[in-house]
Amino acid sequence: MSPRQNWILSGFTPQWIIHAARTTVAAVVSLLAARLVHLPEAYWAAITTVVILQSTLGAALTVSAQRFIGTAIGAAFGALLAARFGSSVIAFGAGIFLMGLLCAALHLDRAAYRFAGITLAIVMLIAHPQSHWTIAIHRFLEVSIGIVVGLLLTALWPERSEILPAQSAT
Repeated sequence: MSPRQNWILSGFTPQWIIHAARTTVAAVVSLLAARLVHLPEAYWAAITTVVILQSTLGAALTVSAQRFIGTAIGAAFGALLAARFGSSVIAFGAGIFLMGLLCAALHLDRAAYRFAGITLAIVMLIAHPQSHWTIAIHRFLEVSIGIVVGLLLTALWPERSEILPAQSAT
């Protein structure tokens, strides 16, 4: 076996295989749950779950709370602004700025602001046949399903913290 093959195979530790299995199960469960309730962009549930599962339970709770709050703020701002101003660049910019001020006033961290901005952009700037309020509600529900599934699996199938040395809560 060549040194390169040894190097590649050395990455296949039992911990990585278990981590990949956990992530796969959770992502599929999130996707199926969102499809079960007929959410049009069910992939957001799976994406959110993958983000949540890259953390330990303590870190997952923190990132989940920030993602939940930020998504709620971004969805509400996005629907309000888009209903009144459409996809206006000025309204979008004003929304991003005002959400930053709101997050600061509420003593939220930058992660909540980041998720709010992402959601605002999705609600305001992506063309959909449904109303902006419908898009905002769908986005919030899709992310919420992903958070719940990610947290449940993290609690029910915990991963030892030393498994993956380069973990982060993003």
